[in-house]
Amino acid sequence: MLEIIKAIVYGIVEGITEWLPISSTGHLILVERLIPFQETSDGFFQMFDVVIQLGAILAVVVLFWNKIWPFYSKKNLRSRKGGIVKSAKDPAVGNVALSMDAFWMWVKIVVACIPAVIYGLLFDDMVSAAFEKEIGESGVTVQVIVVAVMLVLVGILFIVIENWNKNRTPVTTKLTQLTYRDALIIGLCQLVAAALPGTSRSGATILGAIMIGISRTVAAEFTFFLAIPVMFGASLLKVVKFGFDFSGMEMACLLTGTVVSFIVSVFVLRFLMGYIKKHDFKVFGWYRIVLGILVLLYFGLSA
Repeated sequence: MLEIIKAIVYGIVEGITEWLPISSTGHLILVERLIPFQETSDGFFQMFDVVIQLGAILAVVVLFWNKIWPFYSKKNLRSRKGGIVKSAKDPAVGNVALSMDAFWMWVKIVVACIPAVIYGLLFDDMVSAAFEKEIGESGVTVQVIVVAVMLVLVGILFIVIENWNKNRTPVTTKLTQLTYRDALIIGLCQLVAAALPGTSRSGATILGAIMIGISRTVAAEFTFFLAIPVMFGASLLKVVKFGFDFSGMEMACLLTGTVVSFIVSVFVLRFLMGYIKKHDFKVFGWYRIVLGILVLLYFGLSA
């Protein structure tokens, strides 16, 4: 029962931090240091902290279904507010039409995924092994220190870039205006987050998008949609590497964490989309800096 309670805590942390630009992976790693699973096999948490992100991703699918599902009935050409763009010129088979705007959006998402796919296949195991090494006899891993440092550095970047961007007018204000160059740049920003825990995937991609003239709202939506194939792929890779021989307790923890992260993410996504229309991300930058310093002090003193 205690392990299930831990899984609920992990799910809450994941659901809150996956979409806020404060690093879900970093927070999960730090929480795992405080309340680690005791009744699971070696390597379970490394798989668990990726797979429970599927719950958060499913929240995107549910909330943004009208924007991401490209097929529609040709009998109904009226576009719903906030839904996919429909056109009489869209190709159709029988009564089912394909929104070309939605189709090209998914092509750009595929382009943005390429850097992360290459990294995951070639370097993920090597980097993960390096991060698991302990520093001296302290018991503190390289990964924990990297998380703390990246929390601070990216927090500073948030404040600097938001101040620099304050009086700029975005060039790209609609998803349909995103270019393949934009998509590739956002994908490279995501790669940094994949390689360095504590960076924040959503934070890195949104910051990168803002720097090249994309509005905060468009950057956030594209980041949310980009997470769908990325996290499905990453989760499948982790499960395959871990193996499918789950114990009953491991399966219960995995399902619990995933469901909780889904429920929490629904509320967080709604909050964030409303928040970014009126506010910048500097408050998250200050939060990251304070947390990173506290983590460095805590593990520095306990070393």
